[in-house]
Amino acid sequence: MDGVYKKHAYPFCLPVKYAAENLLPEIRAEAIAWFAERGIHWHDGACENPSNHLCDSQVCCVNFLFPFGGHPEALKRLLLPLYPHIDAMLPIEGGKYVSFEWIGERNYLGERMPTSGLRTRGANCTSTDAAVMFRCTDGRVQIVLIEWKYTESYGSNYRGISKSGTDRTAIYRPFFEREDSPLRRELFPSFEALFYEPFYQFMRQQFLGHEMEQAHELGADVVSLLHISPAGNLSFRRVTSPDLQHLGETATGVWANICGGSGPTLRGEKFRAVSTEMLFGDYLREKPPEMSGWGEYIRSRYPWVCN
Repeated sequence: MDGVYKKHAYPFCLPVKYAAENLLPEIRAEAIAWFAERGIHWHDGACENPSNHLCDSQVCCVNFLFPFGGHPEALKRLLLPLYPHIDAMLPIEGGKYVSFEWIGERNYLGERMPTSGLRTRGANCTSTDAAVMFRCTDGRVQIVLIEWKYTESYGSNYRGISKSGTDRTAIYRPFFEREDSPLRRELFPSFEALFYEPFYQFMRQQFLGHEMEQAHELGADVVSLLHISPAGNLSFRRVTSPDLQHLGETATGVWANICGGSGPTLRGEKFRAVSTEMLFGDYLREKPPEMSGWGEYIRSRYPWVCN
């Protein structure tokens, strides 16, 4: 039976009443409760349940990462190829080693809030899909903000002005013009070149990470961004901003240049991108016993990750 998603029925959507079944069975109840307790917004979800769309990116992220929240050694093994300076994973929220829809402890970017004055994680403010924290071998503490993509693709639509008429460039320009800006401003002709997705999102997340680092949020000395997306999603790779096309052949490649990205062994690196297949493929082949149920589910539902 097709499920209705945004008023249309699709074979790749569950009936709305079964939306909870979009999540891995062993985490289903806990993940839904965890999101509800923190007021985290499920994208296109209803009644505290996740989206019924089987290709939903947020659901995909939770299915892959939520089980690691209670297995710090498994999480360390997963991340060591990218961050070989990890000494030990640290709990980041509620005793868990992975958190979701991280927006920072304060409204660092001065983004407009709703009339209630409260920010909602996962809606209407800059957030990253997940976040982890670890102690480095030199004793410093690092937070990695994780942005997760699945089937997303973007067009070349300018995002500098919102539908309501808000000038978004005015909100973020001060962070761009600061002397300690995390972006290499000399590489592109104008600030407005960043207001094309996914660069508009990259920019806000990079600014969020930079402000968190300056504030030493949760005791962190370093805050960086990790981007995870399928290698098979060729549409996402397209460089959408006309004035950034000379900086690289892919969106993440361009952003690595803008952030001065360097080798994976350097703790000061502010942005790193990896394919879902590369990060999880080898790990799944090892079949860690403490993650066996998760591994079977991922290999069955997302078989492309092992290719």
